[in-house]
Amino acid sequence: MAIVRRYTRAPVLTFGKKFGTSKAILAIRNNIKNGNIRTKAYIISEGERLDILAGTEYGDGTLWWIIAAASNIGFAAQVPPGTILRIPAIEDVLKFIG
Repeated sequence: MAIVRRYTRAPVLTFGKKFGTSKAILAIRNNIKNGNIRTKAYIISEGERLDILAGTEYGDGTLWWIIAAASNIGFAAQVPPGTILRIPAIEDVLKFIG
């Protein structure tokens, strides 16, 4: 599998510090909206975590952020049971952020 990175460095300087931005999250959301990335729905149950779900779906738990981005979730701990997630097809995601 290709290396998938969540953050890219932006050449923005504020008070002498560089801040990373996430172009990947925006690309995922826009391409889902435009129909370029297929998704499937998943209802999260009590005790389930996005990293475990990503491990099951993608074979890599560190890709939890892809599910979070597709589902408009800002932080993985903000996912209560019963939340409907969008799980994007990884091969479609890689076309835009791979």
